[in-house]
Amino acid sequence: MEREPLLGGGAKRGSAEFQPRAEDCAAALGSPCARRLSYSVRGQTCRIEHGDDEELYIQQAVVFIEDAIHYRSINHRVDSRSLYFYRWYYSRICQWGLGLVIALNLGLAFIEKPSSLTITSDLRYKNTPWEPPCGLTETIEIMCLLIFAVDLTVKSYLIGWDEFQKNKWLMGYIVVLGLSVIDWTLSVSMFCHETVRIRRIFRPFFLLQNSSLMKKTLKCIKRTLPEIASVILLLTLHLFLFAMFGMLIFTRGEDPEENGEWEAYFQNLPQSLTSLLVLLTTANNPDVMIPAYSVNRGYSVFFILFSVFGTYFLMNLLTAIIYNQFRGYLLMSVQASILRRRLGIRAAFEVMCCQGKGKRQAEEQVESVKVEEVLKVLREVQMRSYYRRVIMEKAQQLSSSDIQADGFQRLFDELDKDRINEHPPMPEYNSPFLQRVQFIFSHYCITVIGNLVVLANVICICTILVINSEKSISKRDSCYAEIINCIFIAYYLLEMVLKIFSFGWRGYLSYRSNIFDGLLTVILLVSEDSVHGVLSSVAFSRYPSVPGTLSLFDMVRLVNMLIMFRFLRIIPNIKLTALVASTLVDLVKNLRAFAGILVVVYYVFAVLGVWLFQGSITAPTNMSMIINDSLANNTNSMTTCGTYEQLSYWPNNFDDFASALVLLYNIMVVNNWQVFMDAFSRYSTEWSKVYFVSWWLTSSVMWVNLFIALILENFIYKWDRSCTCTVSDVERIGYETTVQLLFRKHVQEPTEEELLIQLHQHPHLHLAS
Repeated sequence: MEREPLLGGGAKRGSAEFQPRAEDCAAALGSPCARRLSYSVRGQTCRIEHGDDEELYIQQAVVFIEDAIHYRSINHRVDSRSLYFYRWYYSRICQWGLGLVIALNLGLAFIEKPSSLTITSDLRYKNTPWEPPCGLTETIEIMCLLIFAVDLTVKSYLIGWDEFQKNKWLMGYIVVLGLSVIDWTLSVSMFCHETVRIRRIFRPFFLLQNSSLMKKTLKCIKRTLPEIASVILLLTLHLFLFAMFGMLIFTRGEDPEENGEWEAYFQNLPQSLTSLLVLLTTANNPDVMIPAYSVNRGYSVFFILFSVFGTYFLMNLLTAIIYNQFRGYLLMSVQASILRRRLGIRAAFEVMCCQGKGKRQAEEQVESVKVEEVLKVLREVQMRSYYRRVIMEKAQQLSSSDIQADGFQRLFDELDKDRINEHPPMPEYNSPFLQRVQFIFSHYCITVIGNLVVLANVICICTILVINSEKSISKRDSCYAEIINCIFIAYYLLEMVLKIFSFGWRGYLSYRSNIFDGLLTVILLVSEDSVHGVLSSVAFSRYPSVPGTLSLFDMVRLVNMLIMFRFLRIIPNIKLTALVASTLVDLVKNLRAFAGILVVVYYVFAVLGVWLFQGSITAPTNMSMIINDSLANNTNSMTTCGTYEQLSYWPNNFDDFASALVLLYNIMVVNNWQVFMDAFSRYSTEWSKVYFVSWWLTSSVMWVNLFIALILENFIYKWDRSCTCTVSDVERIGYETTVQLLFRKHVQEPTEEELLIQLHQHPHLHLAS
């Protein structure tokens, strides 16, 4: 629960002592004036009138530290009951449950009318899909909406009405929920016969509002739009000028053989703009220049100049501007996140100071906390066990029993450091022979030999595949491949057993590569036993056919695929490949918000596509009749090379949600995307091109390039930090690559004055000087 304005509102600060109002005390502790807190950082007093406040201070410190770990705002209620609900709301079970509800709500588009529940999306072979009965998806959806209403209620209660009014996302939450319920009511009242469900396009909002990083990303993109618009304007001018030049150069002449370029690409202004726009993406290169180039080679200069200035200069300039501006706004967002972390840690320190004052004389100035109190709080914090252990060890190693504010902040600097996986000690054996075996099979050379053995196995499989590539299944002899696989699998099993003997169970499982190896070895062993079972049950028939089971050939193919997959074990043993693989894993874990925005954009455009183009392309029932009609109308789309019909692109359509997603992906790749644009403009209207160009700009130009740039940032960040590491160090170190840490070196630390100002503006935790 993070707010876009980082912190806002708060209590007024007096010059001496702040006395909370009765209603403030009631909001803080559930009863009027249950506690009186007067506080400032220097020269302050902090009185506690009830013993129950000590436990409340611990709960507050725990929650503030958890807020800091997850970069959450601390502007929420801090009374005992609210803290209980707050921790419950942000618990893993509750957040995963809310995520599943959001996914279920988004997934309704696959089964709602028009349903995507068919084997194929090809219009020629597509059967009538199963349509859910009226009330099924509506019941699921209203349950999701009710859960969202509860989510909104909990959020509004936790932050209070004043903060709720300042939060535009929560206000939008109310509007979207209200519109969705109204549209749902109309659907039920019309017995599910409505033509358009407006609430479909609102569903991605629930995904956006549940992720603070997605909201920050969307805000950064919105701020980047003016700079993007300036470059797009220049790109539009480039297209328009060359379109004019093209219409002047490739005019209709008297010789029909020289009018090929005009007839195919430059008959009018819309066709000229479309042809050059597609050339900008290189999707129709060199097709667009062939008619003119075959007449005169000098015409190639026109197309080369257009591509050089447009594709290689302006498009790359657009990508650079998009990323540079977005990166700047993202840095501002990361700066706010770092401030939230420091603020949460400082708030925890301040309430723990008040706890310490309650145990001493009220007149005594306390600007530090006891190590024992810090350890007590850390035991209650929900965090990774590794970081809890490291922070507690660091606190226990302090020379003084009191921790000052700056020392308390430094304790939590461990959250920004890489996680180092320590392998447990190897078992000890008394026998010299066993010690020698343990030394041999724990050595790195055994791993290298294992990689060579896997490579030899893969080479054998490739050789057999090449030899049998021209043979049918009935003429292939899989017995030789099976014998070879048995020998290699026996070695894999022996290697696994000896490594377990050398490292011990815990030591063996502490290596991720060993887990990968061991799991695949067990699966290979089970598969091989199944193959032998099939062989023995059918009297060693070469290709048994038992109903309901896999044939011997299929099982051997499965074993071969697993062996090929096991070859990936070499990745952790090569530093560069290990970094690349870990970068991909980190992208999945830590950059999900950026992919989430792409999911939202896909969802919205797919819904719009189904609304606009559903049923616009009809299935061909009689090919000969369609060809004759095309010839009669001089369209000849069935036989013209490169058209939607001639290329048999019938599975690509907007007749259901799933096929719309696939079609949007094909357009994002931009290969042959002009075929889809041409087809839908012929079957619907010329204005359909606006939809396809908008999707190309949003997905391919802006978001994909932005995502690629973030991949580069992630990889460069890890490469810079691992340039002095060995291969084993890369395997042991768990790099922390959150978005905040990617740009950490470019972010300034907030000053103590900034932290104190923000703390005194807290709407529920009243501190006064």
